[in-house]
Amino acid sequence: MRVIPHVLALGAEGLPEAPLGDVFDPNSGEVQAKVPLAGAAVLDRAVEAARAAQPAWAATNPQRRARVLFQFKVLVEREMDSLARLLASEHGKTIPDARGDIQRGLEVVEFACGIPHAQKGEYTQGAGPGIDVYSMRVPLGIGAGITPFNFPAMIPMWMFAIAIACGNAFILKPSERDPSVPVRLAELMREAGAPPGILQVVHGGPEMVNAILDHPAIAAVSFVGSSDIAQHVYARGTAAGKRVQAMGGAKNHGIVLPDADMDQVVNDLVGAAFGSAGERCMALPVVVPVGEATADELRRRLVPRIEALKVGRSDDPAADYGPVVTAQHRERIRGWIARGVEEGAELVVDGRNLTLQGHEKGFFIGPSLFDHVRPEMESYRQEIFGPVLQIVRARDFEEALALPSRHQYGNGVALYTRNGHAAREFAARVNVGMVGINVPIPVPVAYHTFGGWKRSAFGDHNQHGPEGVRFWTKVKTVTQRWPDGSAGSAGADVFVIPTMA
Repeated sequence: MRVIPHVLALGAEGLPEAPLGDVFDPNSGEVQAKVPLAGAAVLDRAVEAARAAQPAWAATNPQRRARVLFQFKVLVEREMDSLARLLASEHGKTIPDARGDIQRGLEVVEFACGIPHAQKGEYTQGAGPGIDVYSMRVPLGIGAGITPFNFPAMIPMWMFAIAIACGNAFILKPSERDPSVPVRLAELMREAGAPPGILQVVHGGPEMVNAILDHPAIAAVSFVGSSDIAQHVYARGTAAGKRVQAMGGAKNHGIVLPDADMDQVVNDLVGAAFGSAGERCMALPVVVPVGEATADELRRRLVPRIEALKVGRSDDPAADYGPVVTAQHRERIRGWIARGVEEGAELVVDGRNLTLQGHEKGFFIGPSLFDHVRPEMESYRQEIFGPVLQIVRARDFEEALALPSRHQYGNGVALYTRNGHAAREFAARVNVGMVGINVPIPVPVAYHTFGGWKRSAFGDHNQHGPEGVRFWTKVKTVTQRWPDGSAGSAGADVFVIPTMA
């Protein structure tokens, strides 16, 4: 049985043996590999190498750091097909979805290649007599990333590309459910020219997470996962003096006004609610039609489209989506569907009992649709993270606006309308971090920033874009004086701080 390795610059020799976790093939339900669930000893080895490598890397000029990232991008693109198949085999998403996972990560790498410009500071000449002031954005030292199972390529690249470009060393702890692609990315970064110790991968569960949060040499931690764990990561990390960004769960809403293009709405909903089996924090699991006529028409159009979705193996080119990541997660989704029925929602399409002929042990679940979901239902309040779409009917614009604004999560929201005034009003007033207007999944492009509000994000810095550069650097400001005269001679410049003149 294949054991997935750590990527440690100093090797794993002499480290204590760790218990092994199972890595499944969600298509068959079979265990295909084992992953070590290590702890502090492995992390200490990674930190030792990172400490040794980081100062020289930080002193490397930004153009040279960018060239390593350029070469990394070339290598990932060269291996796109094999990486996508590897990712799909452990996660369960279809191969086209897996390619998209990798490509969205590469877009952040492309942004990070512009680090000579993005990391520039500020300069003021003549702030006082013979005095100039300038600032520098300097790396923090060692950063760490704790990433989820649902985007095993994109989210690690969101983190390490910018951190490394800024001159930091980076230690990645990927999800133990699908760790092979992160390992391969670290190997490709080394092949691209990154010094040993600049990007390392360690595996583990809660023990490793807490070791990262407690380690005094790690200056900053980036996390993506569930909100409860995000809150723990933020509290424990900041208590240890670290800079922390911790992205949590979501319950994104799609608001449909009566004037919306209903063909576009249905097409977008089918992809946004059920793509990747709904295992996306930016999925669209709640749709809010405004007015009974809008709701009835939307339901009438949605049902046949949902019933026609094909669930298949991740390598089936005809599949709309593949299996979910584990049997336990499938049971969790089934539990939330049962809870919705108990709470009084109408289950219009029930996908719980789907099986795939010849793959009965795979982790497959069909698409489900609820109608007449009410805001007080726990199945509406919580994130299901599966192929389940809920219809919550609203009487008018104000009621529809209030639903995402009052929800405990505030990651993303979409509005469908042809009315520019309504769109502008909605975008200005809705209490959510990312807004789409006739766009179902409003994930910003790589040179903007990604981040939700409320229980969807803990910390003041967003992911990637300019916010990513700010997160992975700190500002040093220099006030320098080069007087014209000789010190102590008659007529020499007198040093006066401008604000105290």
